[in-house]
Amino acid sequence: MTASALVLGAAGIVLSFLPDEIYLLINHAPPSRLEAVVLQLLGALYFAFAMTNWTARANLIGGIYARPIAIGNFTHFTIAALALLKAYFSGLTIVLAPTVMYSIFAVAFGVIFFTHPVKEK
Repeated sequence: MTASALVLGAAGIVLSFLPDEIYLLINHAPPSRLEAVVLQLLGALYFAFAMTNWTARANLIGGIYARPIAIGNFTHFTIAALALLKAYFSGLTIVLAPTVMYSIFAVAFGVIFFTHPVKEK
């Protein structure tokens, strides 16, 4: 939970405050105002998800415990990993690092979601 909160939080802050620079880095052209706003909205979404994960990091998650947190993370990371894999295999090699990261989080949250946690004594 802490790792995903930190990764998503960092992405959220960067996208929120540097949308023009991120767009320019990816597309080598300045963004339109709409494209910059969409990146800022994505940053807000990532940061909100990071805050949710950060506040839930000390809770027991998995099985029936904190199920909405587990399913939200599992869904987000799985769909994003599949989209990034598709992009990578279509020739967009720059997405290799995020693809690996998202795939690891997808598997981890899949394990958390589909298994029952054991409470430490």
